Amino acid sequence: MTHSLVIGGSNGIGLAIALHLARTSSVHVTIIDKYEPAGQLPVNVTFSRHNLLDRDLSFLDDYDDINTLVFTAGYGRVAPFQTIMDTEIQNQFQVNAISPIAVLRHFYPRMMQAQPFYCAVMGSIAGLVSSPLFALYSATKGAVCKAIEALNIELEMNGSENRILNVSPGSIKGTRFNGGENDLTQTAGLAAEIIEKMLARQSLFIPDYEAVFKGVIDRYQADAHQFGVDSYQYKMDSGRFNLKPQMKIGYMSGTWDLFHIGHLNLIKRAKQYCDYLVVGVHKDASHKGKETFIPLEERMEIVRSIKWVDQVVLSMREDSDVYKTGLVKYDFLFVGSDYKGTERFNRYEEYFADKGVKIIYFPYTKGTSSTQIRNLIIAKQK
Repeated sequence: MTHSLVIGGSNGIGLAIALHLARTSSVHVTIIDKYEPAGQLPVNVTFSRHNLLDRDLSFLDDYDDINTLVFTAGYGRVAPFQTIMDTEIQNQFQVNAISPIAVLRHFYPRMMQAQPFYCAVMGSIAGLVSSPLFALYSATKGAVCKAIEALNIELEMNGSENRILNVSPGSIKGTRFNGGENDLTQTAGLAAEIIEKMLARQSLFIPDYEAVFKGVIDRYQADAHQFGVDSYQYKMDSGRFNLKPQMKIGYMSGTWDLFHIGHLNLIKRAKQYCDYLVVGVHKDASHKGKETFIPLEERMEIVRSIKWVDQVVLSMREDSDVYKTGLVKYDFLFVGSDYKGTERFNRYEEYFADKGVKIIYFPYTKGTSSTQIRNLIIAKQK
């Protein structure tokens, strides 16, 4: 191995795999994830931010030198289907199914070659058996499991010895899945097993198969309906429901007058941090002592049409009021770095300190600005 790419490697089993690869060989490891890993990374591990909800996977072109690919990104929640939001359906299919299959498609020509290419993708036992009260997650993982099964046959029939390892565990201790916490002491052993089987170019690995899951699969194959009924009752009795949608909501506001590339870059960067991005539009620029040139309704429509924006609202004078009134209960507040340290945002930081809201300050990039455009317009009018 020379360069390994771990998508979803910032926590849980993904982080354990990335660290094991880095510490047991001279390989360079790149972690792709929405959030940066906690703690200091080894010198041969780098992090690059990307939100898989962004369907643009052109960033993969930067990693055509890799010969090891591990995809562990994914999420879900045990809950009655009627509590699942439409946005969750779209987001889970995008992250759990569409993204891994699209990533495999990108690197598939490499897998077809004679040179070894090592690959592992996180499926789930829920993708192999009936899993009521986990229907959405099960459906997304079922898609991935079947795709891997079919692709491995294609590789075989085309004479390639490379294989995609389908790692399909039950619950994994030491991860944040289902509300747990990261504990590398509990995931290190499994990470080593996954890497061992990936390097052997195996096609399926179900942890604890002999002890637990062989019996599970046998029962499912013997009577799928009864298995589903039993699974439903087990989950009901255990009470392991998570009734809260698994979405991190971001909010940013602006006038968005004379919309330009700088605005677009800010919105794109914001979506890298969250699952659902709400953008507020000010009715005018009077709070800055400036005039606006584009009517409010048109500015809102422009912002609404941007692919990274999930919802547009009429902003309030104070971003904190948007949260206080319940208009948007966001997890992230995005703003330009020139506001950091101001009296207003010091007040915001104090208010949000115990509410789980993180303020992200974005540095402004050089280039086109609304002020430049506004000054040119005013100068032309004179």
